[in-house]
Amino acid sequence: MTVPTGETDVFELAAEHEQVVFANDPATGLRAIVAVHSTALGPGLGGTRFHPYASTADALRDVLDLSRGMSYKAALAGLDLGGGKAVIIGDPRADKSEALLRAYGRFVQSLGGRYRTACDVGTYSEDMDHVARECDYVTGRTVAHGGAGDSSVLTAFGVFRGMQAAAERVWGEPTLAGRTVGIAGVGKVGKHLVDLLRTDGAAVVVTDVYAPAVAAVLAAHPSGVRAVESTDALVREDIDVYAPCALGGALDDETVTTLKAKIVCGAANNQLPHEGSADRVADAGILYAPDYCVNAGGLIQVADELEGFSFERAQQRADKIFDTIRQVFAVAEAEGVTPAVAADRMAERRMRDVGRLRGIWLGA
Repeated sequence: MTVPTGETDVFELAAEHEQVVFANDPATGLRAIVAVHSTALGPGLGGTRFHPYASTADALRDVLDLSRGMSYKAALAGLDLGGGKAVIIGDPRADKSEALLRAYGRFVQSLGGRYRTACDVGTYSEDMDHVARECDYVTGRTVAHGGAGDSSVLTAFGVFRGMQAAAERVWGEPTLAGRTVGIAGVGKVGKHLVDLLRTDGAAVVVTDVYAPAVAAVLAAHPSGVRAVESTDALVREDIDVYAPCALGGALDDETVTTLKAKIVCGAANNQLPHEGSADRVADAGILYAPDYCVNAGGLIQVADELEGFSFERAQQRADKIFDTIRQVFAVAEAEGVTPAVAADRMAERRMRDVGRLRGIWLGA
């Protein structure tokens, strides 16, 4: 694998990170990157994303952004875990194999537990079972192998509870009943979010680049759910809440200018694409529920597996996302900052305080 050089200098891009490791296994076609952002709170835990990146540089930027988000996510969720993430470069539908996953498992094993892996976009619990044949540091396995199973269940639950907290802030009641929610991406997480919103009395508008995913949701909900052809069309709809549940960068300037929703709350990571995005969202009169707060349910679910998984216990912990989002909004108001800045400050304070207790220097 060619390590990016020049304008994509690894040390410059990863200045906040403790470790970035590249793996290449020509026999299986494995090309992977693991980024460990912080172990101030404990070993880095984060999923493995299997995606056909256009370039190694794109994959590197994504894994750095995602691993940083995992540190903040674990901190706000109150977990004794740090932030890590992995990406495998390739098309999961065409390139994934047991041999590749086992090679990836050997790679993760070589890191000695500094990074613990789980599922993400393009990987599933069954894949983690293959990885675990070569690796001790795997969560999110199938229930049959003692794991937590599909972490998207509690990811969706956490987003839903965060959305209810945002609704309370905007409309005075913690419910989406009578509101219209637009969901971009109805794959693993989005489809569960539709179920929860319909149970709460919301109307739902959906879109996804994968037509069978949309068809499955419409078949499961013959009323109260309709589809539009694209995300561009979705953001132009008369929706009350926008839920990005696909890949990152959802809140670009054009989207913010067009969006009619009063709340943004979704499962996608890294929804704010650049410095100033949070201010643009706030200036547009939109309440943003920081993504790494509301989508922490999946992390909570796979982290609970480390204790011997109990769905009830994990769900109780994920339910606290409601209170965390409330606190984020309160801190934002008290300190005169956006919710995104408030969430960052809350996470950084915990990493700094716990890091010092553990003897890890994290600066001022």
